[in-house]
Amino acid sequence: MDYASICRAIEARHLAPRGALHPGPGDGVPAMADGRAAGTLVLVGVVGGGSWDAFQGSEEAREKRDPLDRWSRRVVGELAAALGAEALFPFGGAPFLPFTRWARRAEAVHPSPIGPLIHPDYGLWHAYRGALAFAESIELPPMDTRPCPCDTCVDKPCLATCPVSAFSPRGYDVPACIDHIGGPAGGECLDGGCLARRACPVGVTYQYVPAQMSFHMRAFLAANRDNGQRK
Repeated sequence: MDYASICRAIEARHLAPRGALHPGPGDGVPAMADGRAAGTLVLVGVVGGGSWDAFQGSEEAREKRDPLDRWSRRVVGELAAALGAEALFPFGGAPFLPFTRWARRAEAVHPSPIGPLIHPDYGLWHAYRGALAFAESIELPPMDTRPCPCDTCVDKPCLATCPVSAFSPRGYDVPACIDHIGGPAGGECLDGGCLARRACPVGVTYQYVPAQMSFHMRAFLAANRDNGQRK
């Protein structure tokens, strides 16, 4: 199995290959089922709205709880079985696997001023839905090492656009964000997507479609309300 074939198999399932790495002892990649260390880790995700129609047409999309995670678990799991790999996921409860660390080892992504990883082409409009762990060490292309686009962004509109100033040098004020998008004044963020994220000038052609933005914002709101009720 070569890397190009793996990428084609990922794309055939309406997902996007998101880089790969040869993991080392400090990367936190779990051992394979037979106890061996993984030789290659290929990240799988979405870019822009490329996977949205496939998800929306699935049985999982009609589930009330965690529909996107359920879809990802099925599709990435089927992909792993077809390729002779093991599937890993960034969700499912603590302890969470270090997908952010893997992503930064696999492709040119960097922390943005508002938190999510930014890509030089896709901007903030991408995500990781799983990873494929292979026992063998597969030959990989040279890693994309482009710098963070935020370093040359003088105005940084992402930091000045939030209606409740939830993003600052002190970090992300999640309660302020939740209160806003869950209240009467938060409709534009809730239905159309985070205004700070949408203000980023990088990757605008990859912006999520409106229904996709609304789905993620409502899931974010529901998850944080549930967490607040459990505390």
